[in-house]
Amino acid sequence: MSRLESMMRRLSAQKIGLEWAIEATKDIAGDALEIGLGNGRSYDHLREKVTNRRVWVIDRQLQCHPSCVPPKEDFLQGEAEDMFAEMKKRGMQISLAHYDFGIGVTERDEAEAARLSPMIKAVMAPDAIILSCQPLIGFTHIKGPEGIPAGRYHFYRNEA
Repeated sequence: MSRLESMMRRLSAQKIGLEWAIEATKDIAGDALEIGLGNGRSYDHLREKVTNRRVWVIDRQLQCHPSCVPPKEDFLQGEAEDMFAEMKKRGMQISLAHYDFGIGVTERDEAEAARLSPMIKAVMAPDAIILSCQPLIGFTHIKGPEGIPAGRYHFYRNEA
């Protein structure tokens, strides 16, 4: 599979997964969280589709497309560890999170996801759903929506 085809499958999985997770968490109290803004595509989709909760963003730098800049008060800029600590300190509860950190080097990306998993868990509401481009630890793996090839995206529930 070419890198172009792989990217198309990843973006399709993101869209399908985000819409599925938004519906699945509509009755769970808490905000939404985009972990890794990047170009802003998935954040833009979240903010358009999530109508009943705040959408937070964590990233080290603000370098997204100008049309996808989150409101200053919703953008937690800095190292992920510090931002999760701040969220926990504020008592924030997240009902839907999308983990999208990565540089494209599998071993490094998976190690970072594993390292950040406990920090993510600390801010997740009971029964919250996390969808991720990387495997996470400490969450219950669940079957995601139809139409996403196995291993393309990961879906988890935060068991209380």
